[in-house]
Amino acid sequence: MRTAAVIDHITAWLRDYNDRAGTSGFVIGVSGGIDSAVSSALAAHTGLPLLIVEMPIHQSADQVSRAREHIAFLKERFPAVDSAEVELTGVFDGFIDALPPVPDDARDDADRRAMSLVNTRARLRMTTLYYFAALHGRLVVGTGNKVEDFGIGFFTKYGDGGVDLSPIADLVKSEVYALGRELGVNQAILEAPPTDGLWGDDRTDEDQIGASYPELEWAMAFDGDPASLDGRRRDVLAIYRRLNAANTHKMEPIPVCMIPGGLR
Repeated sequence: MRTAAVIDHITAWLRDYNDRAGTSGFVIGVSGGIDSAVSSALAAHTGLPLLIVEMPIHQSADQVSRAREHIAFLKERFPAVDSAEVELTGVFDGFIDALPPVPDDARDDADRRAMSLVNTRARLRMTTLYYFAALHGRLVVGTGNKVEDFGIGFFTKYGDGGVDLSPIADLVKSEVYALGRELGVNQAILEAPPTDGLWGDDRTDEDQIGASYPELEWAMAFDGDPASLDGRRRDVLAIYRRLNAANTHKMEPIPVCMIPGGLR
């Protein structure tokens, strides 16, 4: 991949989209991970106003410190970059307190509730980003990569999937890392295990998915005979295809029920 040329291409694409939309720059959330670091760096390279928002919710200290170091890195180099921190832990806890309790004996309901609350974190952050976007007349920049957005649907619908434009959604994870190195993203982010940071613990994306991003990139590109596979590759392909099927509803446009003319 011609990394520098790809950076120039994405930067020009972001700038052009902003001009055509008649907006005044961008808003993005950062988490201390590689995808948001690269996406925010690309937006900063446009030279347009960029507000980077940190939105901790029971966040681990290392994630917070990586995010803050990255924000400082961009603010030192790009005068149009500004930042804001919105502590959402209290909002999230208040939301939990407002919900009806799940009976102790309803284990399945409790498990589904835990997942629902994980997604609620992402949706609170989306709401916050759109507050700032509306306030300043800007666009919300997405941070999803190709494997997540179009392979296994590893994002929250109307959470981190709720954005105005996606600069890295045609790049697989290894390509995102290549851009990160070219852009000067700090080593702590480059070396940190990928995580969505939504669970309040140290679980990684690989822990949740059951496969690494290099394995998923292989599965996404695989077009051979599955019967020829054995061992780990067979398992990875099964994981990829199961998640791809289960999350198709996230990755396709919202279905619209069209009313036949004779019924109007």
